[in-house]
Amino acid sequence: MGFSIATWNINSVRLRMPIVEQFVMQHRPDILCLQETKVPNELFPLSPLRALGYEHIIVHGQKGYHGVAIASRIPLAEDHRQDYCNVGDARHISAIFQRGGRRIRLHNFYVPAGGDEPDRTINPKFGHKLDFIEEMKRLHANAEPSTSAILVGDLNIAPLEHDVWSHKQLLKIVSHTPVETDGLIEVMKRGAWLDLMRQKVPESEKLYTWWSYRAKDWEAADRGRRLDHIWSSSDLGPLLQRIDILKAARGWDRPSDHVPVTAHFNL
Repeated sequence: MGFSIATWNINSVRLRMPIVEQFVMQHRPDILCLQETKVPNELFPLSPLRALGYEHIIVHGQKGYHGVAIASRIPLAEDHRQDYCNVGDARHISAIFQRGGRRIRLHNFYVPAGGDEPDRTINPKFGHKLDFIEEMKRLHANAEPSTSAILVGDLNIAPLEHDVWSHKQLLKIVSHTPVETDGLIEVMKRGAWLDLMRQKVPESEKLYTWWSYRAKDWEAADRGRRLDHIWSSSDLGPLLQRIDILKAARGWDRPSDHVPVTAHFNL
């Protein structure tokens, strides 16, 4: 049984609903996970997604900032939100779904960006990010009996050398500093998570999901980073068919600086 799940930091779902619709009509993932929706729950645009077949939608939002959502063609259960760092931000949502005879826990994350200065003593945003990652180390892929797990989202860290356009030049830039990359790799190791994107693309190859708005010609410069991730419990690894990164979406009308990433499984 085929199954696909997409993750996309949309950077304001109401502003960019036209390209969400464009993506869904062209690629039709079974589940779409969005981050940085920037809308309170009561104003989330449910109707356009339901019109496209996503009848099952759970949201965790707030006005103007952060926000995560899961829109699904298949039923969702156990809508759960974790308040990481206990600051009241809408950065996590989780649900259960059934597919191919499997019970699967899905986590959708929006990890703090961390500001510009990689020093928590002068930049509280960076400290918040490090504390968030530290708390994520408690999340295990095999936490629930007879339940597989998938974790997706904008984790705002490019952990590997070839997840950025220049490893040496970005070692002191937030999202690729050693304290961040070591922390995220530790989240994966402690939680027994598989990095599904790197299951199909060797670590020696460049792999990006984000291109800065600051670049005059993002495509020509191609100075990207892999900030968006799809992980799973080990049992789902052999069932992964492919990962699609829709780089073309970065050039769509009024784009996000992130592009959709879709994992395809044979369940």
